[in-house]
Amino acid sequence: MTTALAQRTPPAAAYAPPSGGLLHRVASLRRTSPGRLQLILAVLLTLGLLTGLVAGLTAHAASSGTAGLGDRAQPLLVRAESVWSALADADTTAAQAFLAGGLEPDALTQRYDADLAAAGTSLAGAARLVPAGSEAAKAIDALAVGTAKYAALVATARADNRQGLPLGASYLTAASQLNRDTLQPQAQALFRIATDEIDAGYESAHSSWWLILLLVLVVSLGVGLFWSQGYLSRTTHRTFNVPLVAATGLFALLILLTGAVFANQRSHLGDAARQGSDPVASFARIHIAVLTERADEALTLAARGSADKEQDFDRATGTIDFDDQRLDPARNFAGTARQQHDAYLATHDQVRELSTGGDYDGAVALAVGDKASQQFGDLRTTLEDAIDNREAAFTEQIGAAGEWLDLLTLIGPLLALGICALAFFGIRARLEEYR
Repeated sequence: MTTALAQRTPPAAAYAPPSGGLLHRVASLRRTSPGRLQLILAVLLTLGLLTGLVAGLTAHAASSGTAGLGDRAQPLLVRAESVWSALADADTTAAQAFLAGGLEPDALTQRYDADLAAAGTSLAGAARLVPAGSEAAKAIDALAVGTAKYAALVATARADNRQGLPLGASYLTAASQLNRDTLQPQAQALFRIATDEIDAGYESAHSSWWLILLLVLVVSLGVGLFWSQGYLSRTTHRTFNVPLVAATGLFALLILLTGAVFANQRSHLGDAARQGSDPVASFARIHIAVLTERADEALTLAARGSADKEQDFDRATGTIDFDDQRLDPARNFAGTARQQHDAYLATHDQVRELSTGGDYDGAVALAVGDKASQQFGDLRTTLEDAIDNREAAFTEQIGAAGEWLDLLTLIGPLLALGICALAFFGIRARLEEYR
C-alpha cells in the first residue's frame, strides 16, 4: 500500500492562463468602450503633464539665457573694451607726456594713472565673470602681469626724460611695443571671447530646441483634446463635454500666454542685439582705432619721424568705418564722431607737414596743443558717450526680454495641470456611466 502511494503521480497544478504584456492589455482595452475612454484619458494626462513640464523648462532655460546675457556676457564685453581702451589710451598719454619734455604735465600724468587704474579695475571685474582656468581667465592673468611690466618701462622712460637722457625714448618705444604687440592683442582676445560669449548667450536665450519640443507637445495635446471631444460627441450623443471644453479653454490660454511671452522675448532679444551689443562692439573698435591713431602720432614725433608709425597711423585710420550699418541705431553719435574725426585728421595732416618740413618743434606744439587736444578729447567723449548710450539700450531691452519668462515658468505647468484635472473629470463622468 505504501509502495503504491509512493509511485502515484502527483496531481497536476491548476491551469493559469498566461498574463499578457502591456501591449496585450492595451489591445484588450481598445475592444471596449470603457477601455477606449481609459486610453484617451491616459493619453491626455500624459500629454498634459509633459506639456506643462516642458513649458516650465523652456521658460526657465530662456530666462536663464536672457539673464546670463545681462549679468555676464555683456558686462564681460564692457570690461574687455574698458581694458583695451585703457591700455590704448595709456600708450597715447604716455607718448604725449613724453613729448612735453622734462616734467610731464599734471593733466597727462593723472590721465595715465587713471588709465592704469581703470585697466586694473576692469581686469578684476572681468576675472569675477569668467571660470578659473578658462581661456578668458588666462588672458586676464597675462594682462595683469604685462600691465605691471609696462608701467615699469614707462616709469623708467619718464625718469630718463626728466633728466634729458636720450635713452628715455628707447624705454618708451619698448613700453609701447609691449603695450601694442602683447597687451593690446591680449585685450583684443579677451574682447573677442566676450563677443563670442554674447553670441552664445543669444543662442542660449532663444532656447530653440526646447521651443521645438514644446511646439510638438502643444500640437499633440491640442489634437488630443479636439479628437477626444469629437469621439465623445459621436459615441455618447452629447454635443459638448463641459470639463473638456473648459480644458480646451485653458489650452487656448496656455497657447496665447506662451506665444506672447516668447514673441516678446524674441523681439526684445533682436532689439538688444541690433540696438545694443552690435553698436557697442562697433563703437569700441572705432574707439580703439582712434586711440591708436593718437598714440602713433605722438610716437612718430618722439621717434623723430619714424615712417613705420606713420604707416601704423594710416592702417588704424583705414579700419574706421562710420558707415557701418551696425551703427544705425546711434547714427547721431556716428555722424558727430565722423565730423570730429575729420577735423582731427586735418590737424594731424598739418602736424605731419610741419614734421616732414623740418619744423619739429612746431609739429610737437601743434600735436600736444589745445587745438588738437580739444579735437581729440571731443572725439573720445562722443565715442564713450555712444558706447554708454548703447549699453543702456542693451540693458533696457534685455530687461524687457526677460520680463514674463519667470511668470511663465510657474503659470505654464499650472495651466497644464488644470487641463489634466478637467480632462480627468470630463472622461471619468463618462466612465461612471458604464458601472
